[in-house]
Order: sequence, then structure tokens, then C-alpha cells
Amino acid sequence: MASSILETLETIVSHIPTVEKETIPIESAINRIVADDYLAHFNLPRFHNSAMDGYVVKVSDAGKTVDTHEVIYAGDNPTMTLIAGNAIKIMTGAPIPHGADAVIPIENVKFDEGKIILPKEIQDNHFIRMAGEDIKKGEIYISKGEVINAYTIASLASQGMTHISVYRKVNVTVFATGDELRPHFEKIEAHQLYNSNSPMFMARAKSLNCDVRLIQTSSDTIQSLKTSIQNALGSDIIITSGGVSVGDKDFTKEAFTRLGMHTLIDKVDIKPGKPTVIGVIENTTIVNLPGNPLAAMVNFELFVRAILRKISGRLDYYHAPIHTKMKSDFSIRKGKHSVILGKFNGESFEPLKPQMPGMVSPMQKADGFILTTPDMEKLSINQTVKMIPIKWESTSMHQIEIFSQ
Repeated sequence: MASSILETLETIVSHIPTVEKETIPIESAINRIVADDYLAHFNLPRFHNSAMDGYVVKVSDAGKTVDTHEVIYAGDNPTMTLIAGNAIKIMTGAPIPHGADAVIPIENVKFDEGKIILPKEIQDNHFIRMAGEDIKKGEIYISKGEVINAYTIASLASQGMTHISVYRKVNVTVFATGDELRPHFEKIEAHQLYNSNSPMFMARAKSLNCDVRLIQTSSDTIQSLKTSIQNALGSDIIITSGGVSVGDKDFTKEAFTRLGMHTLIDKVDIKPGKPTVIGVIENTTIVNLPGNPLAAMVNFELFVRAILRKISGRLDYYHAPIHTKMKSDFSIRKGKHSVILGKFNGESFEPLKPQMPGMVSPMQKADGFILTTPDMEKLSINQTVKMIPIKWESTSMHQIEIFSQ
């Protein structure tokens, strides 16, 4: 019996293992997944400092004319104490001296024969950046499961961190099955086809920050398939396409089973892409996708992306759809959970026409897809739909309703 889309996604969350940790320099950590919570060693800012070029003053001196003789620069360590009737010139980022209540920007004071006239109203702590207002000592400032970006690295550097514990990159092995398939760099006969799925899977996995290798296309025999599988075992995930339907030469699932695969998902209640198999052999996750390119792509985006998030150590492995509106009417054949690829212009979703399981051209045009339930016959113009993006990530640590109804 075919598993539902939600059952398949929950199975991924429950059964797919995560890779091991490693420690690397922060400069090499872009797009990696944080493996531990990190506590701040000290406050940021480390001390009260000026947010403006101006004068540090006492609130009690509001509206008064005060003396000013000293200057504090960024990098100074002031030892003086500000007393009433005086102001100290200060530069942005410079430490606030003892006794100071606020900073008045230079443009807000008036000059009078070597003295300055202060505004009539001065707010306590005005234009003072307080110690710890950004990051407090002892708090978690980077969390396990986060994807590291350039700004994460800025936070690490601000705490004096040189190395960080991350999950190692996911190792992906790709191969296709089918006597009719040939690599795209060879000449083919009229009865043969170029293998477009394997290069697609490789490129997509690389774009998702995985280490990827390709094994040549396997012929449609049990022994050839077993050899390809044995060469791929040891990877974190093996992705294949073809040979998982009910044809006379569809031996892929049987070959994996003979090598010890524990099947988690045998089929998925989805159109296109029902003949999708997910399993495990020890610590290697197996995904057998359909041979039809668009069907394989849809299931890669819906399921393999979730698997890669889980394997890589991310905690936001659920899809987080974007609410948008239909640009036009679109008819649906009832009876199945369907995937509809489309264009998104920031305001509305426009389904691509045509889009059939064996097609290639709709894949490169699609910005995202929507999922519909079996009872739906039509999506109407301006109807709210939930789009799962393809060209960027939108994720959640919790399951969110993903069907347009």
C-alpha cells in the first residue's frame, strides 16, 4: 500500500540518521550545520559605548551651558569621571566614562565661546550602546542545527572563536538503471536515450552542499545492480532512478533488498512519482526515484531535500510553504495527491503548461510547486495556495500544513 506524503515525510524524520561531527576553522564553515550550542564568553558590546560622535553629559545639565576640554576616542580606556557642569567629547564606539548619563550628537549642541549649550531635554542612556544589549555572556548565541552563513561567522569572530564543531558534509552517490540509457557525452542510437537524471541529481545535491560522486549507469540485471550498489555503499545516501516500477526489468528494489535494505517506504500516494522507494542499509539511506525526469525531480524536491536536511544535522527539516494566490484558473484531475509545478513572481503562482512526468523542460522553469488533495478539481484565480519553493529554502522545525485545499 502506498504511503501518504505526510507519512513519508514523518518516516524521514523518524528513521534517517545524522552524520558525525568534525571541527573546522570558522572561515571554512560557510553553509555547514552547527553541531553544538555555543554560549557567549562575554557581553557584546563588551562595555557601554557611544553610538554617535558627540558629547557625554549629565541629564541634570539639560538646557545648561557646560565646559568641555577632554576627548575620548574608540580604543581609549578612560579613567576620568564626568561631573556636573561638564561634558566630554566622544567618538562613535568609544567607552562611556564613569558618571555619564547620555550622549548628545554634535549636531544637537550649540557652541558658545569654548563651551557648549545642551538641549533642554536629555533622555537617560540616550545614544549609549549598553554592554550585552546585542549578546549577553552565558546565553546561546549560535544554536545546534543552524546553517552557517557569513553573518554567523561574524558572530563567531566577535566572540574570538577560531574553530567550530559542525556536522561533516553529506556524501551522496548517484547512479541510474536502464539498458536504454547512455551518458550525455556519448553518441547514441535512435533507440537509446541520454541519461538526464543522474547529472540532475548530482548538480542538485552539490547545490545543497553535499559531496557527490557518480557511478556509471547499471544495466537491467540483478548482478549488475548489486555491483553498482556495493560500490556505492558507505555513502550517506544512494540516489537512483528507474527500475522501481512493475516492468519485466525493474529489478532495482529487489537488488537492494538482497543486499539487506530495510524498506521504509515502498510507494508514495503522489502524482507524479508513485514508484518511489526509501530504505536503509545500515547507515546508508537508499532512495529509488522514478525514471521519468519530472517525476524524479518532484520527488527529489519533496523528499530527498528533507532527507538531506535530516542527514546533515539540520533541525528545520520540514517544508515551510509560502502563501500566495493563483494567477489564473487551473483544472486538476481528481483522485490523487498531485504536484503542480509553476512560476512565482512574488505575488502569484502560475502553473506551467504542459507538465507531464516524462518531460524535462518544465523543471528548469519552475520556481516552486503546490500540492493538492484528491478531491480537488480546480484551482481558481486569486485562490490562496501554499507553494513550496524550489529555487530557495523555506523550512521549519515543525510540521506545517503543506496542501492547498
